[in-house]
Amino acid sequence: MGTRKKVHAFVRVKPTDDFAHEMITYGDDNKTIDIHLKKDTRRGVVNNQQTDWSFKLDGVLHDASQDLVYETVAKDVVSQALDGYNGTIMCYGQTGAGKTYTMTGATENYKHRGILPRALQQVFRMIEERPTHAITVRVSYLEIYNESLFDLLSTLPYVGPSVTPMTIVENPQGVFIKGLSVHLTSQEEDAFSLLFEGETNRIIASHTMNKSSSRSHCIFTIYMEAHSRTLSNEKYITSKINLVDLAGSERLGKSGSEGRVLKEATYINKSLSFLEQAIIALGDQKRDHIPFRQCKLTHALKDSLGGNCNLVLVTNIYGEAAQLEETLSSLRFASRMKLVTTEPAINEKYDAERMVKNLEKELALLKQELAIHDSLANRTLVNYDPMDEIQIAEINSQVRRYLEGTLDEIDIINLRQIQEVFNQFRVVLRQQEQEVESSLRRKYTLVDKNDFATISAVQKAGLIDVDGHLVGEPDGQGFGLGVAPFSTKPGKKSKSKKTFKEHFSSSARKEGASSPVSKELEVSASKSQLTPSSKDGDVKDMLLRDRETSNTSDSPKEELRPLRPSTPPSKPVAFEDFKNERGSEINRIFKENKSILNERRKKASETTHRINAIKREIDVTKEALNFQKSLREKQGEYENKGLMIIDEEEFLLILKLKDLKKQYRTEYQDLRDLRAEIQYCQHLVDQCRHRLLTEFDIWYNESFFVPEDLQVAVKPGCSIRPGMMPVSRIVSLGEDDQDKFNQLQQTVLPEGPDSISFYNAKVKTEQKQNYLKTMMGFQQTQRK
Repeated sequence: MGTRKKVHAFVRVKPTDDFAHEMITYGDDNKTIDIHLKKDTRRGVVNNQQTDWSFKLDGVLHDASQDLVYETVAKDVVSQALDGYNGTIMCYGQTGAGKTYTMTGATENYKHRGILPRALQQVFRMIEERPTHAITVRVSYLEIYNESLFDLLSTLPYVGPSVTPMTIVENPQGVFIKGLSVHLTSQEEDAFSLLFEGETNRIIASHTMNKSSSRSHCIFTIYMEAHSRTLSNEKYITSKINLVDLAGSERLGKSGSEGRVLKEATYINKSLSFLEQAIIALGDQKRDHIPFRQCKLTHALKDSLGGNCNLVLVTNIYGEAAQLEETLSSLRFASRMKLVTTEPAINEKYDAERMVKNLEKELALLKQELAIHDSLANRTLVNYDPMDEIQIAEINSQVRRYLEGTLDEIDIINLRQIQEVFNQFRVVLRQQEQEVESSLRRKYTLVDKNDFATISAVQKAGLIDVDGHLVGEPDGQGFGLGVAPFSTKPGKKSKSKKTFKEHFSSSARKEGASSPVSKELEVSASKSQLTPSSKDGDVKDMLLRDRETSNTSDSPKEELRPLRPSTPPSKPVAFEDFKNERGSEINRIFKENKSILNERRKKASETTHRINAIKREIDVTKEALNFQKSLREKQGEYENKGLMIIDEEEFLLILKLKDLKKQYRTEYQDLRDLRAEIQYCQHLVDQCRHRLLTEFDIWYNESFFVPEDLQVAVKPGCSIRPGMMPVSRIVSLGEDDQDKFNQLQQTVLPEGPDSISFYNAKVKTEQKQNYLKTMMGFQQTQRK
C-alpha cells in the first residue's frame, strides 16, 4: 500500500456584486479565510456569541477562472490516475453556490467548461503521449435521487431496459453499482457525447435561490485500464476517477420549496447530513466503525472517502452577508474533511492469458536450448515432458532390479527421471516395510506398554517377566543351544536347507538319536534368549579374564567328585579338562558349527573371485562392442525394413555380453545367499562359544570355590539348587542373614505402601530367573 496523505480541500467563492468585504477576508498566503460576524444586539449587551472564525485550507479560489480552478484542483489527480492511482473530486456547498458550474461548467462556452470535461480531455491527451501502452477508457453516469439509484445513460439506444433495480455491491476490489451501464469510449468526442447525454437526463428544479437547481447527487466515473504493448509484460494497471456533483443543501425558509421540491430538499439535506457524519467519523482516529451504509450516497462513495484514492474537495460558498450562516457550515465541513486521510496505491493486476502465453513461449525456448545442449553433448532422444504411466512403471522395474542386484546402474537423462527414481525408491521402501510389518504381525502379538491388563495377563502366562523381557519355556525343558535347522531362517533356498540339515543329522546320529542331550541341544536359536558374546575365536585368550564374580553358577555339582586340590588349577588347564568331560557335547557342537562357518566362508570367497573375473570379462566385451559400433557408424549404417544390419562379429559380442550378464546375476545371487548363511552360522558359533564359557565358569566355581559343608545342600533333592545364588553370596550370606532379610521384608515394607509392589515384583523376577538357571543346571547334572 502507499503512504497515507491528507485530503485536499479548496474553497471557491461565487462572484457577486454584493460581496461582504467587512465579514469575509483572506490571508496573505491565499489559504486562509476569516469570517467576522457582528454581535446580535437583540441578545443584550453582554452575551457569549462567537463572532470570529478562521479556516485554513489548501487554497482559496476567489474570482478564479475555470482554467485556474482545474489547474489547482484536478490536474494532478487526473495525471496520477493514468499511473494507476484512483481519484475523487467532490463539489460541496449550499444550493446556488456554483457546484454544478465548477464541476460541469457551461456548455454554451468552451472556456467556461468545468472540471469534468477538462478531465476527459486531459485523459485522452495523455493517452496520445503514451504510445507504448494500450489504454482503454470507459465511463458511467450515476444519479442518486430521493435515495434511489438511476442510470443517466440508460436512454441510449443500445442500452436495454433494466429489469431489476440497481444495487450497491461490495467486493474485495471495491464498491461497484450492479446494473449500472459502463460505456467504452475510444475518442474524446464519444466521451463528451456520453457526458452531455447524462446531463440532459439530470433532474433539476427552480426555487428562489437557484433557477436550475440540481435535485440529485451525480457521480460521473472514468474507468481506465492500461496494458503494455510489450507482450512480455503481463502486468497492467487499472484506475478510476469519480467526479461527484453533490446537490446543494438549502434552508427551506430561504428557498421557499413546496410540494415535490420540498420532498427533494428533505432527502438532499438528510443525505448530506449523513455524509457529514461519515466525514466526522473518518477524521476521528479512535473510531472503529464508519457509518457508510446510512444512505446511498456514502455507501456508493465508500472506497472514495478515506480509501485507496486521491481525494479533493471543492467547497463552494456565497460571499454575501445574507448567506453567512450557510457559508460557516460549508467551511466547517471543509475543515473536517481536512482531517480525513487516504492511502493511495497503484492498482496493479496480471493478465492471465498473456502470462500463460509468456510462460509457454519461455518453456519452448528453454526446450530448444536444452536440445542444443543435448546435441552438443551427444545425448539424443531426451524427452523433457511429464512422464506417463508406462515410463513410471519402467523406472519402478529398474529400481527393483537395481535393489536385487540384477541391474548395475540406472540410466539418468533428465531431472524428471531423477525425481521419479527417488520417488520409486520411496515406494519400494514403503512396500517392504509393510511386508515386514505384516510378517511380524502374523508371527508375533504386539502388546501396548500402557495396557496394564494385557501385560498382567501375559506375565501370568509366563511369557514375559516383570521388566518386560522374554523368558524361557516354562515346560522345564530348558534352553539348549546347538545347530538350528535352516527352516527357521526365512529367505533361504531349499538346496542350502537340505545340505545343512543333512550335515547336522549325520552328526546327531553319531551320538544317538534318542540321547536326551541331543534333544536339548537341537532347540533352534530363534527360541533361545541367550545373548551372544564377542566374536573372538580364541577361547583360551578369553578364559584368561577373571570371571569369578561375573556369572552365576548354573550347573549342579557331580555326586562323585574327586578330592578337591588345595590349590585350584589354572583356568586354561581346567578348561581343557572341562572340554573333555562335562562340556564335551557343547564343545563338539561348537567345533561342527565352526567348521561349517569356515566352509561357507571359503565358498563365498571362491564365488567372489568368479564374479570379479566375470565383471572384468564383461568390461572387455563392452569395450570391444563399443569399438565395433563406432566402426560401423564411421563406415556407414545399413537398414533393411527399418532394422539395423550389423556384422557377425558384433552379433557374437552381443550374445557373449548377454551370457556374461546372466552368469554374473546367477553368481551374485549365490553370493548373497552365502553371505546370509555366513551371518547365520556366525550367530550360532557366537552363541556356542558364550554357552561353553558360561558352563565352564559355573563348573570351575562349583568345583573349587563352594565350601565343603554346602556340597551336600546342592545335591539333587535338597532345598538349594545350583545357580539359585551367586557363588560370591554363597560364601558370605549365612542362614541368619537370610532370616533377618525375610523378617525385615515383612516388617518394614508394610510401612511404605508405595514400595510394596516394587519390591515384590523385583523379588519375584529374581526368583524366577534363578529358578530357571538352577533347573537347567540341575537337569544337566542328572543326565551326567
